[in-house]
Amino acid sequence: MERSLVLLKPDTVQRGLIGELISRLEEKGLKVAGMKLMKVSDELAREHYEEHVEKDFFSDLFDFITSSPIVAMVVEGEQAISVIREMMGATNPFEAKPGTIRGDYGLDLTKNLIHGSDSAESAKREIGLFFDDEEILDYELTSKKWR
Repeated sequence: MERSLVLLKPDTVQRGLIGELISRLEEKGLKVAGMKLMKVSDELAREHYEEHVEKDFFSDLFDFITSSPIVAMVVEGEQAISVIREMMGATNPFEAKPGTIRGDYGLDLTKNLIHGSDSAESAKREIGLFFDDEEILDYELTSKKWR
């Protein structure tokens, strides 16, 4: 089983799409192992986007992620990282295929609805930034035998 951090960004919250995006993940067969509605602090935003701090677009990312609450989740499943990234679609919503989250709902390059870890190493680091171990639950989905 693989885990990924998924962030439903401020535009998802403000546009009332939280339930829709969680439903998509669950309908795919992925399991939510941790979830919380939260405001991203300045410090957490800098840590999360540390690889982008020196880039021109950092201030836009920073301002956006700290502008409104987000939903942070730990999502688990077989090949969860690649499955979630495929479901998200291209970072640029105007290049994302229809049927993907960004292709169906995306309106802006920065305001692109969702973040998912891009590797197992990133997932471990990012989950550790947003969740304490006791906030992540280990349980079995009873529907697992039906997939």
